[in-house]
Amino acid sequence: MTRSEENYLKTIFHLGGHKGTSIATNAIAEQMETKPSSVTDMARKLAQKGLLHYKKYQGVSLTEIGKEKALSIIRKHRLWEVFLVEKLDFAWDEVHEVAEQLEHIKSEKLIDKLDELLDFPKYDPHGDPIPTKDGKFMERDKKLLSEMPISASGVCVGVKDSSAPFLKFLDKNKIALGNAIQVLEKEDFDQSLRIAMEGRELRISHQIASNLYVKIE
Repeated sequence: MTRSEENYLKTIFHLGGHKGTSIATNAIAEQMETKPSSVTDMARKLAQKGLLHYKKYQGVSLTEIGKEKALSIIRKHRLWEVFLVEKLDFAWDEVHEVAEQLEHIKSEKLIDKLDELLDFPKYDPHGDPIPTKDGKFMERDKKLLSEMPISASGVCVGVKDSSAPFLKFLDKNKIALGNAIQVLEKEDFDQSLRIAMEGRELRISHQIASNLYVKIE
C-alpha cells in the first residue's frame, strides 16, 4: 500500500467508517484537506483492493480487511508516539507529525520489538488506546469534562483535540493526564467551568472543557 492509501484508511477509521457507518466523501476531503473528486478516485481504488465498501453518492466504510489495515497503521503511530515521549524526551505536542512519518514503516518485526521495548503500553501520550497486534484495544469509560455535572469528580485521561496549540495551552496551564478534577461551578451564560485541580482552582472555557476527557470516579 502507498502512504496516501494508508492515510485514507486511517482517516476513514477515525471518522467512524470502521463501525459500518457510511462516511461522506466531503467529510473525508475536509479532514484530509483535499478535493472531493480526489477522495472519490481513491475510494474506487481502495474498493477494488477490497479495503472499502463504496457506492456512488452513498459514502464509504471499511471492510474487515480495511479495518485491520487501519488498526495496524494506528498501532504503529501510537507506539511511536510513546517511544518519542518516553525514550527520546519529546513533548506530547511534538510527537504527532513525527509519528505520521514513522507509521508508514513496513517492518512488522520492528513494530513488535518496539511494543516489547515499551512494555506493551495500552495508551499513547494523549490517552488514546493502542491496538494490540491482533487489532484489539481497550476503550476507557470516559466523558468530556464539559458534560460533567457540578460537584462531580474524575481523572483527566485524554484529549479530544491533540493539536500542538491545544497541548501547549494545557502545558502552560499545568493541565495534564492523570490530574484529579472536580467541577465546582458552571456558568449559564457561556458554559465555562470553575474547577479544582491538584490543590488549586482555575476557570476554563467551554471549548477547553469540550476537549478534555475525564474518567468519573
